[in-house]
Amino acid sequence: MGVIRVHEFTTVDGVVDAPMWTMDYGFPDDLATSIGALTAPATGILLGRTTFEMFAPAWSTRTAEEDPGAPFFNDTTKYVVSSTLTDAEGVWRNSTALGGYDADRIRALKADHDLYVSGSATLVRGLVDDGLVDELHLYVYPVAVGSGIRLFPEGRPQTKLALLGVESLSNGVAHLTYGPAA
Repeated sequence: MGVIRVHEFTTVDGVVDAPMWTMDYGFPDDLATSIGALTAPATGILLGRTTFEMFAPAWSTRTAEEDPGAPFFNDTTKYVVSSTLTDAEGVWRNSTALGGYDADRIRALKADHDLYVSGSATLVRGLVDDGLVDELHLYVYPVAVGSGIRLFPEGRPQTKLALLGVESLSNGVAHLTYGPAA
């Protein structure tokens, strides 16, 4: 059985959308190493359509010389959860459209793969609700932006998690790792 590891850049007030606010904090070696530890065991990338469509133009033309993460993102099979996207391969090589969210389909995919998820807030909410997330990695930036998409927006039912780890990074970011509550 595989695992699903989720990676989110977030602010202290929980905003996860279009994280341009990360630019002010750089991408130091310890952050790269931390994220590399999440991607290294992955045999597949699971993304929601919006994140997939943001990542495709950003990553598909990058080379390893430009960014050491490029081979992972370009060579690893990407599974896209979308009820509207039908030709993921036409957008970004090594990509497959899974259709709309289906917990059983993702459970079957997880049975054969260690999956890495980045962004994809709507997808992640469903994965958490269905008990499919093994590790939720929150990279909390020391900034509050006041508005934007939150991973757990107001009005959701309470979600209990168990703290698995804490890492302080050189750029002031706190890496918090959570798993399912016992």
